[in-house]
Amino acid sequence: MKRLFFKVFLIAAVVVASVMTSCVPQKKIIYLQKEQMSDSITSIEYQNKRSFDYKVQPGDALYIRVSSLDKNFSEFFNNSNNTMSSTTGGGNSSGNAGIYLNGFNVSDEGTIDFPYAGKIYVKDLTIDEIQQKIQNIIGEYQKETIVYVKLGLFNLTILGEVSKPGQYQVYQSDINLFQAIALAGNATDFANKRNIKIVHQTTEGSQIVRVNLNDADILSNPEYYLKPNDIIYVEPLKIKRYGFTSVPYSTIFSAISLAITLITFFAVYK
Repeated sequence: MKRLFFKVFLIAAVVVASVMTSCVPQKKIIYLQKEQMSDSITSIEYQNKRSFDYKVQPGDALYIRVSSLDKNFSEFFNNSNNTMSSTTGGGNSSGNAGIYLNGFNVSDEGTIDFPYAGKIYVKDLTIDEIQQKIQNIIGEYQKETIVYVKLGLFNLTILGEVSKPGQYQVYQSDINLFQAIALAGNATDFANKRNIKIVHQTTEGSQIVRVNLNDADILSNPEYYLKPNDIIYVEPLKIKRYGFTSVPYSTIFSAISLAITLITFFAVYK
């Protein structure tokens, strides 16, 4: 009889141990962990200056608006801006989408077609550089004018262990990693937050960087703020093949109950 109970105990222990080791540890799930954070510390500051030095590439959309004391002059440019957006797929929208979509598409040659000036080469220029370049051109035709330039479609592709993977269009000048992951419905419990891959599109090709969202130091990492056309890949944990996000107590008790039933049956039969 003792031997029977020992077998039951041994099998139950093996089942419990295997299930427990298959659960995702909480330490791999929590964002922004910081070991030196204690009850006596209420806040920690992380320095990370936003530096938006993205260089425009073919396929990007630019919103350009001209403000002038001469109402007819400014309306000519701004109406042309809206007309151009409808011919390049931007359309006339309202709200934030309209602000960013009513713009000029950068051609494969790296140029935009601008009234009076014709084709302006903007590839590999920052938004500030493009604004100054157009400002100088417009200034030759009309004094007392101000040119505003913004980047239009901010495309992001989010793949892997997130609730809603896909391609997203952001109507703002910048976005950080947590905002991007929130767009995709947050990372799943099986996401490897310690090893998030970000693929940057560069003038020479692509660049892969890795970041750790479990570490609060990500807030001061230069990669915290994303760039247009970035691809974010959230890798799955290896444990996903046979793991659980939480302890499956019902499975444990069912396994133990089945083990007891089988051992009892064979013991009586024997």
